[in-house]
Amino acid sequence: MPRPIAARISIAALAHNLGVARSLSGSARIWAVVKAGAYGHGMVAAVRGLRQADGLALLDFDSAALARELGWQGPILMLEGAFEATDLETACALDLSLVVHDRSQVAWFGNHRGSPIAVWLKVNSGMNRLGVRPDEVVELHGRLSAFPGVSGVSLMTHFADADLPDGTARAHARFDAAAGGLSGDRSLANSAALGLHPETHADWVRPGIMLYGASPFDDRSAASIGLRPAMSFESRLIAIQNLVRGDTVGYGSTFMAPGAMRVGVVACGYADGYPRRAPSTTPVIVDGVRTHLVGRVSMDMLTVDLTAVPSAVIGSPVQLWGPLLPVDEVAGHCGTIGYELLCAVAARVPRIVQD
Repeated sequence: MPRPIAARISIAALAHNLGVARSLSGSARIWAVVKAGAYGHGMVAAVRGLRQADGLALLDFDSAALARELGWQGPILMLEGAFEATDLETACALDLSLVVHDRSQVAWFGNHRGSPIAVWLKVNSGMNRLGVRPDEVVELHGRLSAFPGVSGVSLMTHFADADLPDGTARAHARFDAAAGGLSGDRSLANSAALGLHPETHADWVRPGIMLYGASPFDDRSAASIGLRPAMSFESRLIAIQNLVRGDTVGYGSTFMAPGAMRVGVVACGYADGYPRRAPSTTPVIVDGVRTHLVGRVSMDMLTVDLTAVPSAVIGSPVQLWGPLLPVDEVAGHCGTIGYELLCAVAARVPRIVQD
């Protein structure tokens, strides 16, 4: 039989979370962000669960091609744009819109003789990752608009601190000053800004993490904003060890039994995407009961305290995160964020897509 581990993906939860985003977005259209394999959930599930989105936003041209193969006929936005001039040919073939964030990309459009491509000029409003300087926007917007290979120029930016009450004001003002008077749609708001800063919604919003049922905020749970987890990361117990006082568990002997206890061995490890740095306080659900890790996570296994789960036997179900245990809570114990855990689930873990 197959190894007893899977990531179960809920189409209903994806659709529900998109509905929450829609309820917050007002009249703005939605780019559903499906980069990183739809945050680890897989493009098959994303195309089905997010089919009511107005467009998909991602990074890889192979993923865009897959979305088209899966039947997505709506707009697709490439968030990092073209990586070389020949990518414009692919954009034409797949009917993709491209972000432009650098002068070199502008030059490629000057030589483009294929079908016109819709362009989103990205403004660096303070994050200092991608984007042209505010003082370049008018010039580059004009150059792009004049090229016959460009069907239209819209404008976008990305917020560094949208999860803070006053986190978008400065960047928003920079963007408006740079883009004021120029033609084209605007897109500014990510998941956090969608929920916290309605003044940034503009023409298109770009929710990402919220679509998958995790929170974009440190101080608000996903459930508190009406979201449902779209992934349930599951396994089973494959062994049980009966320890006595002084026995240790796992590599490095980092856990020592304080007395007689049972420890369950779970078929999941860091090669499956579960974080090796997870401490012994990290919660796990075994047979519907909350318990926690003991010892160090290894490549293919982790170990859990069964003291609170007397019913547990070999084969008992284990939920690493999902409906009974928010991924953000697990991430908090590991010193990271839910985004990282979802995206890190390994390719060797089967994705089981369920309605």
